[in-house]
Amino acid sequence: MGIHYQQENRIFTLQTEHATYQMKVDNFGFLLHLYYGGKITGSMDYLLTYYDRGFSGNPFDAGADRTYSMDVLPQEYPVLGTGDYRNSALVIRNGDESECCDLRYVSHRIYRGKYALKGLPAVYASEEEAETLEILLEDSASRVQVKLLYGVLEKEDIITRSAEISNCGTGSIIVEKAASACLDFMTGDYDLLSFWGRHVMERNLQRREIAHGSFCIGSRRGTSSHQYNPAVILAGKDTTEEHGGCYGLVFVYSGNFMCEAERDQYGQTRMLMGLQSDLFHYSLEQGENLTVPETILSYTDKGFGQLSIQFHRCILNHICRSKYRDQPRPVILNSWEAAYFDFDGETISRLAENAAALGIDMVVMDDGWFGKREDDNSGLGDWQVNERKLGCTLKELIEKVNGVGVKFGIWIEPEMVSEDSILYREHPDWALRIPGRKPVRGRNQLVLDFSREEVREAVFDAVCRVLDQGNVEYVKWDMNRSITDIYSMQDKQGRVAYDYVLGVYDFLEKLTTRYPDMLIEGCSGGGGRFDAGMLYYTPQIWCSDNTDALDRVLIQYGTSFLYPISAVAAHVSAVPNHQTGRSVSLHTRGVVAMTGAFGYELDPGKLTDEEKEEIRKQVRQYKKHEELIRKGDYYRLSDPFRDAHAAWQFTSENGDRVLLNVVMLETHGNMPVTYVKLRGLKADKVYEDTDTGKRYQGSALMEAGMPMPVEPGEYLARQIELYVRQ
Repeated sequence: MGIHYQQENRIFTLQTEHATYQMKVDNFGFLLHLYYGGKITGSMDYLLTYYDRGFSGNPFDAGADRTYSMDVLPQEYPVLGTGDYRNSALVIRNGDESECCDLRYVSHRIYRGKYALKGLPAVYASEEEAETLEILLEDSASRVQVKLLYGVLEKEDIITRSAEISNCGTGSIIVEKAASACLDFMTGDYDLLSFWGRHVMERNLQRREIAHGSFCIGSRRGTSSHQYNPAVILAGKDTTEEHGGCYGLVFVYSGNFMCEAERDQYGQTRMLMGLQSDLFHYSLEQGENLTVPETILSYTDKGFGQLSIQFHRCILNHICRSKYRDQPRPVILNSWEAAYFDFDGETISRLAENAAALGIDMVVMDDGWFGKREDDNSGLGDWQVNERKLGCTLKELIEKVNGVGVKFGIWIEPEMVSEDSILYREHPDWALRIPGRKPVRGRNQLVLDFSREEVREAVFDAVCRVLDQGNVEYVKWDMNRSITDIYSMQDKQGRVAYDYVLGVYDFLEKLTTRYPDMLIEGCSGGGGRFDAGMLYYTPQIWCSDNTDALDRVLIQYGTSFLYPISAVAAHVSAVPNHQTGRSVSLHTRGVVAMTGAFGYELDPGKLTDEEKEEIRKQVRQYKKHEELIRKGDYYRLSDPFRDAHAAWQFTSENGDRVLLNVVMLETHGNMPVTYVKLRGLKADKVYEDTDTGKRYQGSALMEAGMPMPVEPGEYLARQIELYVRQ
């Protein structure tokens, strides 16, 4: 298996199929990081160097030896208080108000299978697929213990990291900062790829040099956020899609996070991924512990494209758990952009009839079906069906929808409450509010305190009473504001932001257990909580509230670097687009939306007969290629932020089937020909275009590319299916 321990020199080596991770317990009991990169054999402790570095402190154990300093040595889990002035993975405030911790090696354990984290999502794997290393460290003065957890999925080229912090002393402590992963590199010049954005324009790629100093991204919004995604790539300067070394770090968590990249005084690089230290002061009494959410690590020397494939396979096969992980997703018609709040039962029934005529599998009734909910200013928390508005019971409506051969889904927002609601009037203390202060509103709503079990249970029971009224086969779980007013009626305030997220996970775990056959789609104003933590419970997430095809090209491009395409919920919407006012052809909108879990966000009753026929063709096309899109290897063939075209490709694992997608982003007079180079083909095989019958050598398509016809028109798209000619 992938974990080896050399007793003689106390070196741990984690081996995956193409990478090696190595660390060492030194003579003083410090756990030093030695190496992470391409696969090697032998011990890498020869890389460690020791000499007097002025103003870098020396641990007491070193005596008069000034050459030994934690300020320069690479470490597995650096803590504040050992003379290391770089960014720390752990900061502990002790009972005497000192901020200090000195972790030394105590013991370790290696076993088959992958560790699990209580109350938190994490990578899962069988005993045949994974192995676990646990390393126990302790501060002898405070009796703070940290158990470092490493999971190795050898064939997947995946290593996971987490940490469990325990107070084994006699007094209370406060955890002020906690990361789950640290990567220390003694050499190398690196760039950091991160993904920034805003509501309706998420996950834009940013590549920047890691220069001297510290660079930090993160979220204080209570969710992983639209603004920064908890997933980054550390890459060599010359790394491209096809060549060069790169490391991915994906945080399996849906709340406040922090990622720090630092280049120190000697040109060494440190990467940290973990919990956001702002709004976090996690008190631990004697015997209590804190689990830091998991970070997934992966390395390749074959560029960003291969790194993406490794993460796509890991998240799809070892994070997502729904039965829909391995089953075709239904093509959805959602009511939101079709009707917004202006609908009744007949509206939903007509959408279902139109959906059936177009070959669409499911109709989803979005916001506005419950309580006094005619706009977004009231009703949240009152999860009772507004039968007066619908003109029927929910059971009767579902039966009508199912009666025309269409599945039924529904929208909920369980974490929120409107001040104008029965729930808030009866339980104002259930909302997150700071006593004596007016609340900060977002979308004119407040956030329920999901850190409290009684609040979660009451909402869960109300939601289940709705879902039990009929054959509900899909739920869209939304969350439409960031969290402020971090205060709970419970007494441990510094724990609220973390415990809130655990409460959301607890709710979702109960929901997925009670309704194992239901498809749940995550959403937070679109892509405000698009992270691996949510994918553990919801196999697909509404990628963005922006349904404009041209903007979606950019959003889906950034998303694809670390998240599988099957996780991306993407719909064709009406034109002019409701967010941008842009008009794009129905064909192009369809090609873009087929890069994920496909559906529609419009009223088919307003379409022409020609447009309806085009939709029928799109649905047939998507269903034909659904398995290839969901499970195939995905390749980015252009950079839509720089190039005049966007191109991407799905390829079957054996390389025999290919679906090439191209969208022209610019149109000019006398345009030059665009040549799209494919990837991942069998060089010695002949590929045939199923539409034209043209044949191409695999090596030619990868080396020279395929020319796209020059045609007049704006934002033209092509979707080309190729297969190996036998």
